[in-house]
Amino acid sequence: MKIGLLFGSFNPIHIGHLIIANYLANHTALDKVWLVVSPQNPLKKYGDLINTYDRLEMAKLATSNSDNIEVSDVELKLPQPSYTIDTLTHLREKYPQHEFAVIMGSDNLISLPKWKNYKLILRDYRVYVYPRPGYENAELASHPSVTITMTPLMELSATFIRKSLADKKNVQYFVPDAVLSFIESKNLYR
Repeated sequence: MKIGLLFGSFNPIHIGHLIIANYLANHTALDKVWLVVSPQNPLKKYGDLINTYDRLEMAKLATSNSDNIEVSDVELKLPQPSYTIDTLTHLREKYPQHEFAVIMGSDNLISLPKWKNYKLILRDYRVYVYPRPGYENAELASHPSVTITMTPLMELSATFIRKSLADKKNVQYFVPDAVLSFIESKNLYR
């Protein structure tokens, strides 16, 4: 089975993440997409990251009705900080029957040379890239391991949702109903 790994903090998960995952699971050579909840991205500041298990639960709620999108907590069990190459190596050893690929936005493709052992990722894995506004011309876009997809362009961000929630704005339709109920029940991002 070909499994695409969409890494993220999912702080919170929103419809943009789900549209990307759904597109890649249904319109590429991938059979499934796993949303890999990352405890902390080594290239990002900690900021206003909420509890990892709350983010994991929201991702599970958002994907509970999906046949080909699943949530993975693999990075919660690995040493911190989480590096993609280490997660890929772990998954390859644990699930040798699967072929794993990395899913990233075009913004991450530009910064890929800053990643730990990025040349190994490009050598050993397919990389599916979805468009991000303002990041169209990545040097690695023509690499043989890279597939640029026609995923719908999304300008929705978790930062926007967190700010909206803090400002007591309605975020209905930006996040799945079950996720919004969870956020409200725990008074998150206020």
